[in-house]
Amino acid sequence: MFASAVISLGVGAVPIGVSEILSLLFDTTTSDTNSTERAILLQLRLPRVISALLVGASLGAAGVGFQGLFRNSLADPYVIGASSGAGLGVTLAVTLGLQVSFLGLGAIAIAALCGSILAVVVVFAIGSIGSDRSPLSLLLAGVALSSMINAIVSLLMFLNDEKIVVILSWLMGSLAGNDWQIVKATAISSFVGIGLLWSLSRPLDANLLGERAAQSLGLDLFKFRILIVMAASIATAAAVSSAGIIGFVGLIAPHMGRFLVGPRHGWLVPTSACVGATILIISDAIARTVVAPAELPVGIITALLGCPFFLLLLRTRGNLGGAQA
Repeated sequence: MFASAVISLGVGAVPIGVSEILSLLFDTTTSDTNSTERAILLQLRLPRVISALLVGASLGAAGVGFQGLFRNSLADPYVIGASSGAGLGVTLAVTLGLQVSFLGLGAIAIAALCGSILAVVVVFAIGSIGSDRSPLSLLLAGVALSSMINAIVSLLMFLNDEKIVVILSWLMGSLAGNDWQIVKATAISSFVGIGLLWSLSRPLDANLLGERAAQSLGLDLFKFRILIVMAASIATAAAVSSAGIIGFVGLIAPHMGRFLVGPRHGWLVPTSACVGATILIISDAIARTVVAPAELPVGIITALLGCPFFLLLLRTRGNLGGAQA
């Protein structure tokens, strides 16, 4: 993660070597020959790379939380509807021109948090109706709700065409323009969400055994589900409010984390956070260099990487399901 961050700092229209990056970061003396590079590094690239680190870590940890909650390896903030709900909250905040703040969080961050939590609660309520409470029903409920939310967002864009550029930048996912103020606001939500998920590692391990086994171990399922929804939604909202909707990072990171450290959530949560941060740092570096001097939204890069992985995972799960049957 740190190696990719250092390399990403040197990539751009003005290339900066690794040794020079370290010198500019830790050398307090400023000369005329490197003042421009120092400004580029400290005011443009460094906050952007830190934003990518925080957003990727939040999505990776949130993906672990949702997969553990629904006991489904296909769940992630994007598929389950949390990202779409946060996107709707951001869209409403932009179109209504909300100007509120709470605990250092602006209107967009608060709206993203409320939208993310509400979407996951609705998915959980719909997927739990009746006797069929399988993880697949929850997943399908998330896909259906995401489609409806996307339709509502499209309607709001149609009715507010003067703000369509701002809304589109959120929906496509981008880290362009992130400054230190955004980094500070994102860090608060990210640390709270990831910290809560990490503290729930043992309940997540117990939940993987099934509802009856978890209850026999003394786990309060209702309280557990509320806490996981809150923690994962806070992490998702931190990502969306900072960078917009970025798909598949929360799906890929937990699977790579399990490959590295296994299924125990005490190791899996921080590992998936680091993997998610690495994926997004690399994706952002690609997004701002592949068509230079223009810049691609980072959400396009993560979708191009994540869609094949998702399809491969579906095929693998299908083969395993047939063998077990």
